[in-house]
Amino acid sequence: MREEEKGSRPSDEDLIERFQNGDLYAFDLIVKRYKNQLLNFVYRFLGNAEEAEDLVQETFLRVYRNRKAYQKVAKFSTWIYTIAGNLAKTELRKRKRRKFFSISDLGYNEKDYDISDEAYNPEKDVDGRMKEEIIHREIEELSPKFREVILLRDVQQLSYEEISQIVNIPLGTVKSRVNRGRLKLQEKLKHILER
Repeated sequence: MREEEKGSRPSDEDLIERFQNGDLYAFDLIVKRYKNQLLNFVYRFLGNAEEAEDLVQETFLRVYRNRKAYQKVAKFSTWIYTIAGNLAKTELRKRKRRKFFSISDLGYNEKDYDISDEAYNPEKDVDGRMKEEIIHREIEELSPKFREVILLRDVQQLSYEEISQIVNIPLGTVKSRVNRGRLKLQEKLKHILER
């Protein structure tokens, strides 16, 4: 019987080590563990669900191909978010070169990767979704350097240290960008938050 079936949960680092040693089931567990988090992160970074799905698949493909490159020096989450973040930044650069950048590809038919609230109240639900969509649009309008750290800190809830490693900038710069990004958002969202 596998550890997961007994109830104990292996660490990310244990899973990647098992995968490095040929255990394909460990890779499946990594995908299950990170798929929704990465989809949420990349989707909010790019604002396009199809591109987000493609980039997350590419992220897992790179993890699969480069599994031997991972070293236990860094947390596994830092490594996988770095791969996804780099792919998202590359996509943004491609958009700029094509002059194809669209601030908002959001529509009501797009997939929602957030966990839904258990207590369903239609009025609150509609109001909450409208506010969430407005907040998401304002996050999309931040410059990429602020958008990335806001998404990693406030949406993905990673530590400042992890963000510093993912984005490859000093810890103080991460904290400064998060604070400046939050201030920019607060200023833009004042009218919503005052309701």
